[in-house]
Amino acid sequence: MGKGDKKSRRGKISNGTFGVRRPRKIKKRISVEEKVSGRKKK
Repeated sequence: MGKGDKKSRRGKISNGTFGVRRPRKIKKRISVEEKVSGRKKK
């Protein structure tokens, strides 16, 4: 349970990998309706 442990969060951070314990941040996708409405306002 430390930096050498591949299954722990701390181990994932030190190893630079992602998984269940350390998921990647999900980027919020802009929907088509928001893109179209944003163009008309400008």
